[in-house]
Amino acid sequence: MAKMDKKNKEHFEMEISEVEQNEGEDELVTKRGAVSVVWRYFGFKKYDYDQKNILCKICFTKVAATGGNTSNLLHHLCRRHVSEYEECMKLKTAPLTSAGNQRTIQETTTRGAPYDRKSKRWTDITNAITIHLAKDLVALNTVEKEGFKHMIKTLDPRYEVPNRKYFSQVAIPNLYEKRRTKLETDMAAVRHYALTTDMWFSRTMEPYFGVTVHFITDDWSLQSHCLQTSYFPEDHTGELLAAGLQEALESWGLSEEKLVAITTDDGENVTKAVELNRWTRLQCFGHRLHHAIEKGVRDDRIQHAIGVCKKVVSTFSYSSKKRRDLGIVQNYLGLPNHMLTTETPTRWGSRQAMIQRILEQERAINRVLKDDKKCKHLVPSWQDLDVLEAVNKALSPLQDFTEALSGEQYISVSYLKPVLKLFNTSILAEDGKDTQLTKDVKKIILADLNKKYSDPVADDLLDMASLLDPRFRTKYIDEEKVERVLSRAVEEIVSLMKTERDRFPGAAGSEAEPDPPTKVKRRKTLASFFKRQGGAMTEEESIRNELTIYLQITEVDSDVDPFKWWRCHQTNFPRVAKLARQYLCIPATSAPSERAFSTDGNVVPCHRDALKPDAVDRLVFLAQNL
Repeated sequence: MAKMDKKNKEHFEMEISEVEQNEGEDELVTKRGAVSVVWRYFGFKKYDYDQKNILCKICFTKVAATGGNTSNLLHHLCRRHVSEYEECMKLKTAPLTSAGNQRTIQETTTRGAPYDRKSKRWTDITNAITIHLAKDLVALNTVEKEGFKHMIKTLDPRYEVPNRKYFSQVAIPNLYEKRRTKLETDMAAVRHYALTTDMWFSRTMEPYFGVTVHFITDDWSLQSHCLQTSYFPEDHTGELLAAGLQEALESWGLSEEKLVAITTDDGENVTKAVELNRWTRLQCFGHRLHHAIEKGVRDDRIQHAIGVCKKVVSTFSYSSKKRRDLGIVQNYLGLPNHMLTTETPTRWGSRQAMIQRILEQERAINRVLKDDKKCKHLVPSWQDLDVLEAVNKALSPLQDFTEALSGEQYISVSYLKPVLKLFNTSILAEDGKDTQLTKDVKKIILADLNKKYSDPVADDLLDMASLLDPRFRTKYIDEEKVERVLSRAVEEIVSLMKTERDRFPGAAGSEAEPDPPTKVKRRKTLASFFKRQGGAMTEEESIRNELTIYLQITEVDSDVDPFKWWRCHQTNFPRVAKLARQYLCIPATSAPSERAFSTDGNVVPCHRDALKPDAVDRLVFLAQNL
C-alpha cells in the first residue's frame, strides 16, 4: 500500500511539472528592445516587469546574464541545446549580401519586442511624426488611420504609433513649448524689432487676432516669426485691440521701447489701437495700393466691363461642358490652355488677373459663347474690350511691385521710396500713347498713393530706411530734406548709444569710443597750433563724420544684398550699422500676418472646425516656425 502511494505521488508530481512548464511557455515574453538573435530563444514571465529573470524557452531553465550580456545565453545553448545553438550562430554570421539571409534576419527582427517608450529610437520616430503633423498641417486623427499605421509598420515593425490623444495632449504641446522657449531666448537678445498684425475669422466665424515679429540678428539675418494667433471674441474696438497688442508683447517679454514700427492695414480700429499705444505705424503697401486701384476703377464704364468679366467667368466656372469646349477652341486657335481666373475681393491683384485672362482668351471665349443661344448676350462688346484694355495697361505693371514688396526674407521697407519715385516718373506717369481712360486711372491711383504716404511720420520713416540701405542712401530723398534726415540720423544714433550704455554699462561705450591711452607730455609741433580747439571730436561730430564717409563710398549695385553688404562693412561704420539694424527689419506690407491666416485656414478646415482656440494657436505657431 505504501509502495502504491509512493508511485501515485511521483506521477502526480510529474503532471504538476508538465503543467508548470506549459504555463511557463505560455507566459514567456520577448525582451524589450532586443537586438541580438540569441534572444529569440529566451524570454521572461509576463509579471516580470523589470525583466530580471531570464528563462530559456526550450527547457525553462533560469539563466543569469547581467547588464544585457548574452555570453551566458550562448553558453547555455551550446551546452544544453546544440541544434538551436548552431541555428543561432548561422543567423549571427550570415552575410548581409544574401537575400535569403536578409529575409531570415528581418523575420528575426520582426519578432522582436516593440520599442520601449523611453528608448531613443521611439522618441526620435515620435518626434518626427509630431513635426510632420504640425508642419504639414495634417489632421491628428491621421495617426489612427490604417494606411498610416501600415506605412509606419512597414518602415519599422517594432515601432507602435501612439494614439491621437497622445499627440494632441502631450507631443504637440511639448513641441510648442520647446519652440516657444527657443524663440523667447532668441528674442531676448534682440535690440529692436517690428510687428505686423491683422484680424481673421475662421470658417465657424470665430475671430482671431494675429501678431508676427521681425528682427535682424547680429549676423545680419532677417528673422520673421508668427508669435500668436489669439482667440478674440470681444468687440473689435480700438481700445480692446490696443490692450490685446499690449498683452501679446507682455506674454512674450517684449519691451515697447524696442519696437520700431508696426505695419497694419487701414482699418479704423487697428489704426486707433496703434495711436492709443503711441507706436509708430506704417501703412501696408499692398492694402494701400489695393485701395488706390479701387478708387481708380470707379468709373461707370469700367464697372460695367468688370461686371461682364465676372459673368463670363461665372458661366465657365459652373459649366463643365463650356470648360471642355474652351479647351478645344484654345487648341484650335493656338492659345494657352489657361482656365479663367476668378476675382477674390480680399486678394490683392485678383481683379487685374481676371481682366488679363479675359483679354488673353477673348477669341476662344467669343467662339464658345456664340455657339450657345442662351449665352450669346455674355460676349464682351468692343466697347467693353476697349475699356478692359485701357484698365489693363494702367494696372498690369503694379501687380509685380505688390508681390515683390510682400517678401519676408529680404529688406522691403527701403524699397518704398524708390517705388513711389518710379510710379511718379515712369509707371503711372502720363504717356502720350495712353487713352484718356488710362490717363484718368493712373492719375487717380498716383494721387491717392502720394496723399497717403505724405504723412510726416511715415515719410520720415521711409526716408530713414532709404538712407540706411547702401544701394539707395540719399538718392530718393528730396534734396531740401537731406540735411534734416542726416541730422535726425545723428540724433537717433546718439540716443541709441546712450540707451545701450545705460542698458549694458561699459559695453556700448567701449565699442563706440575706446578709452584713450594715457597722455604723454610732448613738445608741441608747428601743426598743433592749427588744430581745432577742444581736442578730439565730440560724439555727435564723430557720428556725423561716419555718416559723411558712408555717403561718399562707391555706388553699390542694386542687385547687391544689403545684409551681406552690412555684414562686410559694419566694422567700418559701427554706429550707422546699429541704426540700419533698427530700421531695415520693418516689413513694407502686412503680408506675414496674411500668410499666417492662410495657415489658419488650412489648420481649421471644415472637418477640423471643432478645434479649440489654444490648439489653433499652437498649430499655427508650429506650422509657421518649424
